[in-house]
Amino acid sequence: MAKEIERKFLVRGNGWRGMVPAKHYCQGYLSTIKERTVRVRCCGNEAWLTIKSTTQGITRTEFEYPIPPDEARYMIQHLAEQPIIEKYRYCIPLNGLVWEIDEFLGANQGLIVAEVELNHAQDEIILPEWIGEEVSDDPRYYNSNLVSKPFSQW
Repeated sequence: MAKEIERKFLVRGNGWRGMVPAKHYCQGYLSTIKERTVRVRCCGNEAWLTIKSTTQGITRTEFEYPIPPDEARYMIQHLAEQPIIEKYRYCIPLNGLVWEIDEFLGANQGLIVAEVELNHAQDEIILPEWIGEEVSDDPRYYNSNLVSKPFSQW
């Protein structure tokens, strides 16, 4: 059973732009209830089904499985809650960690968030200059919550 230990921050400035190419992600949620989220995600010719538990601090249980991309696209189009989450993701390796910067599109346009996964909740991290306010404890920034309350409605 995998554990996801993740901190989340707002991004400031453009110092991160141009460091790596972006990948386009499209994801839909089959369940967004607090106790468990079920997400279908596509990126290029790959797709995954992900189930996550309730977050405790910055940790939660996560199960992720590759699935056929055609099936994932069908689920996103016909079964997922609306709106669909679309974003560009930039994976920037820095100081032994990988920072995932998500630049949201559509109903969440204008929101840019950086996430970093850790091995332990207590791990010290060096914050890049383009990292702003930490929002790990703010549920508004969970992708699953951006479906029911998109950034454009804040």
